[in-house]
Amino acid sequence: MYQQLETDILILGGGGAGLLAALHARRANQHLRIAVAAKGLVGQSGCTRMVQGGYNAVMDPKDTFDLHFEDTIRGGGFINDQELAWVLVNNAPLIISELEQLGCFFDRDAQGRILQKAFAGQSFDRTVHRGDLTGIEIMSRLKENVLMANLTLLDEQRAISLIKDENGGVGGALLLDIRSGEFTAVNAKATLMATGGGARMYTIAAPSLEKCGDGMALCYRAGCVLQDMEMYQFHPTGLVAGETIITGSVLEEGLRGAGGYLLNALGERFMERYDPKRMERSTRDMVSRAGYMEIQAGRGTPDGAVLLDVSHLGAEFVERTFPGMVSRCREVGFDLSREPVKVSPTAHFHMGGVRIDQLCRSGLDGLFVAGEDSGGVHGANRLGGNGVAESTVFGAIAGDAMAEFASDRSQPVVHGKQIDDAIGDATQPMGRDGGENIHSIRKEIESLMWTKGGIVRSGPGLEEALVSLEELAQRAAEASVPAIKVYNMAWQEWLDVQSILTVAQLTCQSALARRESRGSHYRSDYPEPDDGDWLCNVLVQQDSGPSPRVWQEDVDFTRLHP
Repeated sequence: MYQQLETDILILGGGGAGLLAALHARRANQHLRIAVAAKGLVGQSGCTRMVQGGYNAVMDPKDTFDLHFEDTIRGGGFINDQELAWVLVNNAPLIISELEQLGCFFDRDAQGRILQKAFAGQSFDRTVHRGDLTGIEIMSRLKENVLMANLTLLDEQRAISLIKDENGGVGGALLLDIRSGEFTAVNAKATLMATGGGARMYTIAAPSLEKCGDGMALCYRAGCVLQDMEMYQFHPTGLVAGETIITGSVLEEGLRGAGGYLLNALGERFMERYDPKRMERSTRDMVSRAGYMEIQAGRGTPDGAVLLDVSHLGAEFVERTFPGMVSRCREVGFDLSREPVKVSPTAHFHMGGVRIDQLCRSGLDGLFVAGEDSGGVHGANRLGGNGVAESTVFGAIAGDAMAEFASDRSQPVVHGKQIDDAIGDATQPMGRDGGENIHSIRKEIESLMWTKGGIVRSGPGLEEALVSLEELAQRAAEASVPAIKVYNMAWQEWLDVQSILTVAQLTCQSALARRESRGSHYRSDYPEPDDGDWLCNVLVQQDSGPSPRVWQEDVDFTRLHP
């Protein structure tokens, strides 16, 4: 049994992309019925809220769109979708202006101009920020505006399946209320997938536990084409406390941009070995790999870390400039302003995702995708500060496009059998005894991906990972789950693991296909980039067999070389 809800626009995800999409759709058409569903709490979950560093936008007259574009393409290993990257850099200043109109306060200099700071991999200091807690500022203001926008807000409702219409397009989604265990089938003219990435498939990861790739997994199962799933970014500086990484504990890139040092356990500034020109201001892929290799070479601390030191910048400067980072470190017993702190690379952001066009259309009629669920904007590596810009820029575009689409589309016709089948799939582990603990299986997946599909990969390791993932999928399918619906967290974990397994397999399949190293993708058996054969995107799509269809497509350089 399930409830039914009819709406014009259904937005899956309550982060930056989802909320700005909702506001734009409402502004475009006051009469549309708009529902926003979030796995957590609308406006208080998702990765946009966790953004510390800032938002890249061309604001200074000395900066240019061409410079920002070239930095983005160069940082992305030249495999970005260049039209999407051009949209990003041109629209980012407009969204900054809009966010200010919505109530955001960004830091300004003594003359009242928006203050921009240095971030790695960029030729100009263009990162707009609110101290070192920019995401909280943006999301707090977006939520305030959403609460006044006459929307239907659905907290703690996770998407289980996309619902197809009679023509093969998307006509909404099946939701599961995490609190009650009840299902709701939402019939929608336009659906936006903006649920965020899947970093939690790795042992060491920055986002909250619910970020397990639900959106990408659902889009893949619905038939979407995904691209560059091998491109996973690891942030260089995840805070280490004892033998663990504190979830969400990224120490922001501005610390390195301001002049911070990275040291190994021997006291060496080890970036001299990897990028002597840019040192700590190198791109995230290079700095993360360097830190990982130092630890693997035995030059890390006993608990598997390297050191980030900003104490030479002066305690007063650090405390004034990075109050959020200082506070976070003090909570676990470290004084960032006066001593080096231990850090490790941590899974952070998926550059890959659903292939979209400039209006966020997925290729399936009625389905739009924005934010980290989509691919193409960042290519092989994302510049710090381009992530929240992407989410809000393309969230806004999706909102406008969905409003126009929904205004012209009749309510889709969907058939109930697919809903019954989806509910059957989702509830099949309920009440099963004698199986393994699903939480233990998830830990094995995370460990496997960290060692075989993480920062440093190899062909044999990826092949082993794929075999192991198949075995883990079988074990997960047979895991024990109590036969209760209300707040059954074992059931929720089982559903999370299904998404994690899908995204992990696509990541490893794509990484095995790309026989080179580029951006965040590093193959120890192919350690150099190969522009002759691999200046391309790796695409995956569900096939009739157990493995996806995998192929490559050359990159269009029209905008870079008109």
